[in-house]
Amino acid sequence: MAKPQSKTEKKIDNNIRVTLTAVCEQLLKDIPGFKWLTHQANYTNFPASLLITCVFETEQDKNNAEQNGDKSKIEKLIQAKLLRAGIKFKAIGKQVVLDSEEACERDQQGDWAERLLVNGGREIRGNRPGFNR
Repeated sequence: MAKPQSKTEKKIDNNIRVTLTAVCEQLLKDIPGFKWLTHQANYTNFPASLLITCVFETEQDKNNAEQNGDKSKIEKLIQAKLLRAGIKFKAIGKQVVLDSEEACERDQQGDWAERLLVNGGREIRGNRPGFNR
């Protein structure tokens, strides 16, 4: 997906990053096994193209989040925080996905940029603590 080019796109991307950083900090406290999140967007089709990947330590952690209702809590938190930033989702259930470090290590030898490209043609954006690209 295209990186933000115009000043407006860069401002939107920065607002998303700041908002999702706060969401990430909250999820680290509230959701067992949650580790980090990242976002991708094609700004020619925004906000419909906005995709957020929430990463868990293990597949079991991810499955637990899906089974016990944490995915819904994650979606609601992301939706509420981004709405305050002026960003409204078109289809939250399709725009927030769960993944795991374990699956990335197994399938892409830990290469998240490759994993996100393979899993939907998305490129990585840096909301992961300590991860810069």
